Amino acid sequence: MSYDVAPPSIAHPASTVVVLRGNPAAPVDSHPQIFMVRRTRGASFFGGAFVFPGGRVDPADGAPDADRWCDGVETARAHFPDLADRPDEAIGYHLAALRELFEEAGILLARDRNGQIVTTGDPATGVRFDEHRHALHSGERTLRDIVEAEGLRPALQALHPLAHWVTPINEPKRFDTRFFLARMPEGQTPLHDSLETTESRWMTAAEALERYQRDELVLAPPTWRTLWDLAGFESTEAILAWSRAQTIVQMQPHPYEEDGTKMLLLPGDPRYPGPRPGAPPPETRFVFDRGRWRATRAR
Repeated sequence: MSYDVAPPSIAHPASTVVVLRGNPAAPVDSHPQIFMVRRTRGASFFGGAFVFPGGRVDPADGAPDADRWCDGVETARAHFPDLADRPDEAIGYHLAALRELFEEAGILLARDRNGQIVTTGDPATGVRFDEHRHALHSGERTLRDIVEAEGLRPALQALHPLAHWVTPINEPKRFDTRFFLARMPEGQTPLHDSLETTESRWMTAAEALERYQRDELVLAPPTWRTLWDLAGFESTEAILAWSRAQTIVQMQPHPYEEDGTKMLLLPGDPRYPGPRPGAPPPETRFVFDRGRWRATRAR
């Protein structure tokens, strides 16, 4: 049976970015690694879990004059056909993704006057951009302040749509989240912010799933599903090609209870009340057990 729930709260727009790089231990770009950060244990939403960098879309992210200071604006607007009549919202998801990626991971997807993604490897530049990052986090500067001071333009086209997840209706804190893919730029070094996140790691998707199975790390259901989708690919190019060929369908886990056990059903589960797009993984539901959500198969 479905949970008895109060009227659902508003799902706030949010963005998250799956950053990919080739495995430096491999001779070729085999089984790409993904940059993941660990939320503080006190976080109100999946505290202690490993996630992809991201966060809520701020009102200022939906810049109506983005053409003046951003690259790839038309590409970004075309990424979300469901927002064709709300182009500022489409831009807002992209700018929030870039802003949160810089805040949480120190990765800045912005192009210099030569059209190249900025590098921050030399010590003086690194210190300056660390100051920018802290000022952005504290609200002293906006992303626009930073890129204009540095003569840069945010590279919206460096983000590639991957998925669209909405938090279940029974949760008091809900998000309407667009997932993006991005390549790790050369000449930058990612690092968690030590404020909202306490740890960061590069892992292949398969490694992260194996550690989850061994209870070595916590994953939210959308993170688990994203890793499952990416685990079989042997190159970043293959992942990007696959993502471009996909039709993105909104995914919303459904709360369900059976014999006193609380579950979240994903599209593809036999009891999921709605369309079941694509080829689901064998595990189509999450059972809440010993304080965490565990992926399992329908019985």
